[in-house]
Amino acid sequence: MKNIYLVKYGEIAIKGKNRYLFEDALLSNIKNSIKRLGKFHIKKEQGRILIEPENDIDSDEVIDKLKKVFGIVAVCPGIKNEEISMDSIKEMALSHMKSICQNNKYTFKVETRRSDKSFPLNSMEISRDIGAYLLKNMDGQLLVDVHNPQIRLNIELRNSVYVYSKVIPGPGGMPVGTNGKAMLLLSGGIDSPVAGWMISKRGVEIGGIYFESPPYTSERAKEKVIDLAKTIASYTGKFKLFIIPFTNIQMEIFEKCPHEQLTIIMRRIMMKISERIAKEENAQALITGESIGQVASQTIQSLAVTNAAVELPVFRPLIGFDKEEIVNISKKINTYEISILPYEDCCTIFVPKHPETKPKLEYILQSEKSLYNMESLIEEAVANKEIIMIE
Repeated sequence: MKNIYLVKYGEIAIKGKNRYLFEDALLSNIKNSIKRLGKFHIKKEQGRILIEPENDIDSDEVIDKLKKVFGIVAVCPGIKNEEISMDSIKEMALSHMKSICQNNKYTFKVETRRSDKSFPLNSMEISRDIGAYLLKNMDGQLLVDVHNPQIRLNIELRNSVYVYSKVIPGPGGMPVGTNGKAMLLLSGGIDSPVAGWMISKRGVEIGGIYFESPPYTSERAKEKVIDLAKTIASYTGKFKLFIIPFTNIQMEIFEKCPHEQLTIIMRRIMMKISERIAKEENAQALITGESIGQVASQTIQSLAVTNAAVELPVFRPLIGFDKEEIVNISKKINTYEISILPYEDCCTIFVPKHPETKPKLEYILQSEKSLYNMESLIEEAVANKEIIMIE
């Protein structure tokens, strides 16, 4: 018997003729996620991915990594035996249950999935016989409960026999890299990391763009964003972060534009810079954490004016979410505690007392005509960008 991890996936299984492309991408992402933990044999096997460690490894570390790989629906640590017989199944089931129960008592149920139709017993007969065998050999530690068991013993007959009882949920979604590339406008707030996580979950490779405004934003604010990028990278596998100096641009807008329009014009310039970087990175879209009505720059009218600054599509996965829903996801993906650290980003400085909530594009374009040096300031900001690779 060998210790194994049986990986289940869902949406990939209905991909038809292209299914193998998604399976291969998932296989590659799994290899990259656990390669630093030891040596493994990893292969596809009849709608599952099988992971066999070659040496002793920290099982908790392996499971923690796999729980963050998009495309995985569940991770099932268990045991494998290449001999397919009732004697081997009984031996495996008894060994597995003893390792779980030790000196405690549990209710249980046996469930069998038989892909090997040449096996002489069907699934129900295997479950019945294994259940009876365990009741007889577990010294009264087990009691059958077919409706709500404490232990659900799973037996799968494929090219080998697999036995497991833990089904640990994965994040689901699609393997990163199977649905193009986009760039995330990453602030230090709660929303944008969640937006990036949600789009990446759909198989999109993402990078990040952060706008800093020293001395108005601190080095700690920058470190906070880097920590958020690292947390996102624990799901995406890698993350390329662009840090753009934005002080001169903000000051130019502050000095030359109507103050009630500052936020909208600043957002439009951010989008223009982000689009330039996205195209250089061969990305096909931008991502923001905006939600309708959350702040003045996120009214429908404001979003329409912001969109007009760029040609690329802008993905806003949080558009219909309320704050509590966003916070719940941020806690789930471990970005919340970082996001609430008290270090301001450039979006929170120079905020007007009475921001425009229903801007008209023609008026904004008229105001932007006063920004004579903006193109050269954008060129300067892009030229002085800092790039941090996170894996």
